[in-house]
Formats: sequence, C-alpha cells, structure tokens
Amino acid sequence: MKKQPKFLQIIFSYLLMTVGVVFLTVGVYFFKIPNGFVTGGVSGIGTVLGKALPILSSATWIAVINILLLLVGFIFVGKETGIRTTYCSLAFSFFSMILEKLVPVTAPLTTQPFLELVYAILLTAVGSAIMFSQSASSGGTDIVALILKKYSRLNVGQALLYSDFLICLSSFITFGVEVGLFSLAGLFAKAFLVDGIIDNINSCKYFVVITDKPEEVSAYVISELNHSVTTHKVVGGFSGTDKTMIHTVCHRIDAIRLRRKVKEIDPNAFTVITTTSEIVGRGFRGV
Repeated sequence: MKKQPKFLQIIFSYLLMTVGVVFLTVGVYFFKIPNGFVTGGVSGIGTVLGKALPILSSATWIAVINILLLLVGFIFVGKETGIRTTYCSLAFSFFSMILEKLVPVTAPLTTQPFLELVYAILLTAVGSAIMFSQSASSGGTDIVALILKKYSRLNVGQALLYSDFLICLSSFITFGVEVGLFSLAGLFAKAFLVDGIIDNINSCKYFVVITDKPEEVSAYVISELNHSVTTHKVVGGFSGTDKTMIHTVCHRIDAIRLRRKVKEIDPNAFTVITTTSEIVGRGFRGV
C-alpha cells in the first residue's frame, strides 16, 4: 500500500474536521443552547450572552467571539493550526446560523434535561476530539486549551477543564442552580471524554515478532505498510536456538493485515501485540 499523496491526506483531514464540526454544531444547537447548558467554550459564552444580552442571538455571539479569539490562535499555536482552526470556527458559526434559519429551536427537545445533557456532552466531545486529532479546534477557548497544552504539561482534557471552568460557573448566575449543576457535571464529563476519544483515535499497535524469517517480515512492513522496523538477534530460552526479534508499530487499520501476514510467512513466529495511546515520530505524529 503506497503512501497517499499529500493533497489527498489534506483533503481527508479537512473532511474529518468537517465531520467533527457537524457533531459539535448538532450538540450545541439542539441540546446545549435550548437547555442553557454552559460547559465552557465560546458556545458556553454565547449561550450566556444570548440570554443576558439578547440584542444578538447565541449563534451570532459565538461567531463574533470566535473571530476575536482566532487572532490569538494565529499568534500562539502557529499558522497551520491557526488555518485549520479558522476553517472549523467559521464552519461551526456557519452551520449554527444555517440551523437557526432552517430549524428554529426555542425550547428543549424533551422534558428530560439529563438525557439532553448526555447528548450535548457526547456530541460535542466527539466533535472536539476529532478536530483536536487533526491539530485543529472549533476556536474560542479551545484555542486557550491548545495554548496551555503547547506551553505546559497539561493534556487536552485538563487544559479544557481549566479554561472552561469559570465560564461554566457563570451558568449558575444566568440560568439558576439546577442548570448550573448540570453544566458543571457536563464540563467534567466532557474533559475526561475528550481525552478518551483522542487516545482511541490516536491509538496504534506495537508489534514484537520473534521469527526465523526476519527478512520477509521486514520487507512486508517496509514495502506494504510504509513503516520501518528495528531488529536484533535473540536466543530462545527454552529451545536455545538463534532467532530475530522485530519491533514495529502500525495504525490499527494495518494491524490485522500485519498479524495475518506474519502468520502466513512464519507459522511458528511468536508475536506480541500491544495497544499504544500515541506514537511520536516519523510516519505518525510530530513532536
């Protein structure tokens, strides 16, 4: 399998970001705003301001604040991430305003606030995690989270928690204690959920293969999977025979293929496969 051209990778990345924006928009527009859930972010600020200062709608407040904070993003998180964040931010604002015109929502969809909180958190967390996995964000306080992640040891979930906590507290004043408590619970849930989803998206498989046919296994990994290998000689403790141990990592989509091919090349090979939450290096993620 040859490596895809760079422009195809970019197109795929932007398609993923668009999917993430759609999840985020649906979660915010249909579940967060009607219920007044303020779990942080610009959507949280927009929800509060839409209620406290109704001269502009919540979606319009979101657009205005996003534009202002995007300037900060370009300065601190770099040009590439800034461009991707700009795309996601504008798409989020665009989809929100389109939904306002096509599907006006003035009240919660159900009479079950906890159910709606669950969907608000799930949809927005999945959307945010997809965007973060592509070095992007929806803008706003997500940019603050990216800055904190870049210049500190915080992971994305922790950075989101710290940057959104004060915004969440404002829901107690604007919407009352009940909505405030729901919002606070949602904030903590989202912080942990985003990290879990990102880890799952970024997870890869680490292979340790002990084999008598290292050349064939290595050739398959290099030529078909476009990854390298590390090899060294070992001696079997039970058999006392010389063998070769191969170390390599691959994406989950390639793991089944590699496992099957190793078995095909050397039926007697001993293979250990573990899941890694992140691989940093050439062919995977940058430092």
